[in-house]
Amino acid sequence: MRIELISKGYNEGNRLVSVIEKKLSKFDKYFADEATAKIKLSTVGKDKYTMEVTIAFGGQLVRSEITSGNMYDNIDLVIPKLERQIAKYRDRMLSKQPKKALPLKLDVEEEIKAEEKSGKIVKEKNFDISIITAEEAVAELELLDHAFYVFVNAENNKVSVVYKRNDGDYGLLTPEY
Repeated sequence: MRIELISKGYNEGNRLVSVIEKKLSKFDKYFADEATAKIKLSTVGKDKYTMEVTIAFGGQLVRSEITSGNMYDNIDLVIPKLERQIAKYRDRMLSKQPKKALPLKLDVEEEIKAEEKSGKIVKEKNFDISIITAEEAVAELELLDHAFYVFVNAENNKVSVVYKRNDGDYGLLTPEY
């Protein structure tokens, strides 16, 4: 697997780079073709560090992000999350299309037991949707103390979502359709 390291406001040392390469090398056995891992290291606040790992393989992406007080803790926390995601992807592809060539190696024995149950919809909720601006949606989000807020954007008449980011700012998602 090819590894690309990107630092944003964080000075990684040679030891951290070698630890990251060693721990990510365990994923080599899962990929049939060349995969690329992009690791973004950044500083959030005074004593918080974020590690974002994105692995691209066979046209698919697996991504995980961890924030803690130590980059070495981050790599130890992000690896199991990525393993679970890869195992879920492999199981899902095997159950749907067992004869199709998968971008993951299938001859590897099952080492990873997914700790989480297979994701399924356990609750359905209907709600009224408002036609408001993004700024008004942020105000509603704060009033409701939710992680996200769905609305119809008055500026472009599209369904959009505002969400609170880890850095305290807000994000706006607007689909293209």
